[in-house]
Amino acid sequence: MGIILPIVIYRLLGLTTIPQLLTVAASTFLAWGVGDFLASILERPRLKGRTATGAIREDWERRAGE
Repeated sequence: MGIILPIVIYRLLGLTTIPQLLTVAASTFLAWGVGDFLASILERPRLKGRTATGAIREDWERRAGE
């Protein structure tokens, strides 16, 4: 999957050179890594069940009370 996905994207975009393939592969792996990192952060118990809007709302309410 890690090799096939960049090649499929490369072919679907109609790219033709090896540097373009390497760029697609690097950006795919970077996005994959960032997604994996964010998923590991959200698995932490203190963040479970929190949404982005809920966190912003809680922060807004906490700052308003100060």
